Amino acid sequence: MAAFIQAYSFVSSIDPTTIDQALSDPNWVNAMHEELNNFTRNEVWTLEDKPKGATVIGTKNKQEDEGNIVRNKARLVAKGYSQVEGIDFGETFAPVARLEAIRFLLAYATHHDMKLYQMDVKNAFLNGYINELVYVEQPPEFEDPSNPNHVYRLSKALYGLKQAPRAWYERLRDFLIEKGFTIGRVDTTLFTKKTDNDLFVCQVYVDDIIFGSTNEEYCTEFGNMMAKEFDMSMISELTFFLRFQIKQLKEGTFIYQEKYTRDLLKRFKMDDCKSIETPMATNAKLEADESGIKVDQTLYWSMIGSLLYLCASRLDIMFSVCLCARFQADPKESHLTTVKRILRYLKHTPSIGLWYPKGASFELLGYSDSNFAGCRVERKSTSGGCYLLGRSLISWSSKKQNCVSLSTAEAEYIAAGSSCAQLLYMKQTLKDYGVELTRIPLLCDNESAVKLANNPVQHSQTKHIDIRHHFIRDHVAKGDILLRNVGTKEQLADIFTKPLDESNFCRLRSELNVLDARTIM
Repeated sequence: MAAFIQAYSFVSSIDPTTIDQALSDPNWVNAMHEELNNFTRNEVWTLEDKPKGATVIGTKNKQEDEGNIVRNKARLVAKGYSQVEGIDFGETFAPVARLEAIRFLLAYATHHDMKLYQMDVKNAFLNGYINELVYVEQPPEFEDPSNPNHVYRLSKALYGLKQAPRAWYERLRDFLIEKGFTIGRVDTTLFTKKTDNDLFVCQVYVDDIIFGSTNEEYCTEFGNMMAKEFDMSMISELTFFLRFQIKQLKEGTFIYQEKYTRDLLKRFKMDDCKSIETPMATNAKLEADESGIKVDQTLYWSMIGSLLYLCASRLDIMFSVCLCARFQADPKESHLTTVKRILRYLKHTPSIGLWYPKGASFELLGYSDSNFAGCRVERKSTSGGCYLLGRSLISWSSKKQNCVSLSTAEAEYIAAGSSCAQLLYMKQTLKDYGVELTRIPLLCDNESAVKLANNPVQHSQTKHIDIRHHFIRDHVAKGDILLRNVGTKEQLADIFTKPLDESNFCRLRSELNVLDARTIM
């Protein structure tokens, strides 16, 4: 059964904002012609005698990481919301690389002295084949003069179609597998290829691709292979990816989001605020504040969402942001003041980021911690964890536990279970890089929790603990995880569970290799 997508309009992040404005500018008209010519070259559609159908045209300027306009870029986009499931689309899910997978690759490349490159596939979605029968109208002002009432039947995906991301992923996956690449067993956006003692690694994030090899010649071959199959808009050294600024230096790799941070401060009119040394006061007592003054909920949501993305490289604000995020349902002035303090801290440290030094070991290590009954609303504990490959911090977390713990030992035990699961995931991911690990150290600063994980006997004090938390015992017994006690002062995960004074906060931040760009470059 055929389906028809309805309506056209121009959408632009800069100017123009309407189709009439776009058509009055020769530069934008040329951009639209270029887009439609891409459709012809890629054999995206066929003009047929069908009555209905429609699409949406979107226009925007493609920008550099510094915000400069590179070229006018028009994008023809279908109104996917008018599609009907089971008629013109089926499965839509497409794998997308997790941000920690990107950090995994950066850490591996740094350790093995690999230079990473990035490529961007031009009009990536136009390469994906679709199985459904879908028709779209001819774009207004660009109709075929001989057949103005005809419609296009799609052979390939169009931007905006619900199945477009999946169609593109399947096309790229099948192409890489055909060329001898192996898909990741855990991360299906990771593709590897081993030749003798050399490893080639490729990480896919929709149409952005990062790749590198221990043999530089393989990078050139891969670039040529991809350019021959797909139309590439860029192949260059990895410097800017998903709003991450990446510096591949002789001594290591530095990942930071300085531009994003400054743009964020400017967006919320905090670029001229007074700076402060820590994101949260040690005596901060954030509560529901039922009698507090209500604030703009949309503004609060926007602040939290922007800060959560910044947490992808700024672990130092992770606990503070996650704590403030618990009050999004009904934010009050006290909550907004706390969020603004985080922004004041970012004003003080805009260029802080992750440093991955070369020459360090490549052993996996985890830290697990908990703040007993830290939530003043529900009295639930907060779990914190961080996971390193040598001196490179790959993953971290700060999360309120799902249940109320009756003791510090129970809270620490539950946190250790969560950290165990993360370490097992990372262990499996490392297998795709050819790294096999056993007895991975997990450091916890509660001796009772360590003994509980090593002792299979159910005591009267612990029989109430849910069975799902005891799986860590199995992995300790198997030798997958080595749970050890660590002194409280050496517990790096403390930064994810509670507010700290400036001295301890800066010490732990430095121990985790979170440094200022100005001290490195």
